[in-house]
Amino acid sequence: MSISMRAIDTHGRVVAPRHIETDADLPVGRQVRVLVLLSATDDDFDEGKWLEAAARNPAFAFLADPAEDVYSLEDGEPFVCP
Repeated sequence: MSISMRAIDTHGRVVAPRHIETDADLPVGRQVRVLVLLSATDDDFDEGKWLEAAARNPAFAFLADPAEDVYSLEDGEPFVCP
């Protein structure tokens, strides 16, 4: 069984923990998939928090496996921005 999805692009704001208010009228009571994009210009954007969350994410646990260490510091060439 395939499920067709329709995308709605709108703006909104977080009004409380786990509560988003959108500028668009959305169907009430429907199961939806939500993708939240945060502006990188917000004052409360902290790259360190994002990096820490990614480092603790179990999706990346496989990187602790020594078999994943396929490169060393001697590999490649240094990047110099022109």
